[in-house]
Amino acid sequence: MAEKETKSKNGNSLGLPTLNDLFSSQEQRDDEKLSKIKEIPLELIDDFPKHPYKVKDDEDMLNLVESVKEHGVLTPTTLRPKGNNRFEIISGHRRKRACELAGFATLRSEVVELDKDAATVLMVESNFQRTTILPSEKAFAYKMRLDAIKRQAGRPKNNSTPVVSDLTGKRSNEILGDSLGESREQIRRYIRLTELIPELLDLVDEGQIALRPAVELSYLPMFQQQDLYKCIDLYQCTPSHAQALKMRSLSTEEKLTPEVINLIMSEEKPNQREKLVLRDERITKLLPPSLTASKREEYIIQALEHYAKHRARSSPDRER
Repeated sequence: MAEKETKSKNGNSLGLPTLNDLFSSQEQRDDEKLSKIKEIPLELIDDFPKHPYKVKDDEDMLNLVESVKEHGVLTPTTLRPKGNNRFEIISGHRRKRACELAGFATLRSEVVELDKDAATVLMVESNFQRTTILPSEKAFAYKMRLDAIKRQAGRPKNNSTPVVSDLTGKRSNEILGDSLGESREQIRRYIRLTELIPELLDLVDEGQIALRPAVELSYLPMFQQQDLYKCIDLYQCTPSHAQALKMRSLSTEEKLTPEVINLIMSEEKPNQREKLVLRDERITKLLPPSLTASKREEYIIQALEHYAKHRARSSPDRER
């Protein structure tokens, strides 16, 4: 009890200013913060384990590299010590990559002492400030943070469900939803995406499979997801929500064979344009072996356009 009262008087547990805050100047506090910012060699910095956010060498990265070359790293990255004189990034994976591409040897960073769960929560929160976040990034980030919240709440480690109540009586995904502005059900949907095979998850990121059908497909065993992906590649179309529900139901009844998946995917969906599906071996032999399924249609269209121009040039009417 005495310990709790002391914490309350100092303001720590109530979110009030501490005694140090009250009796130190802003200049002193700024100096104290600056003293924690150091130039850390890049070779001593490791990525956060299973970091859910993708760091791409795209146009945005090239712009960041130019900014770093001109101005340096304006906002320090956040690291935590991990022993053996090495550090782990909590926030700033893109800034680290930009420094690597810019040819820098060190990274301007603030080193903080945090345990693994607190670091996970901070890592997820700091990255959610980005303008664009892929569904797969949300999925794995939500899962990581939810697991951290469960452990922080004191729940036994062998509890595998992400939706049971914590010691305060509030469900873990409600706590996460409150902090991120997402509903409990939406968080559940995103976390289900982590059960998809990478090929299907890429289609979700590309916007070819919507969230709701993707959630239903996540309940299929991996071998059935692989069979489905082959059909998607064959028919060049993705399942609707109704088709995904049908496949999940048949899978539960152990009736979802590759042939059944093929039949479902060959169904014409409402408002779906009629598509010409070419499976003749004579056609496939004429296509370059390196041509991906998604490029075949464009290749065939270009070939037909070229042939049409050839016929127009050699037609009898043109000769007259």
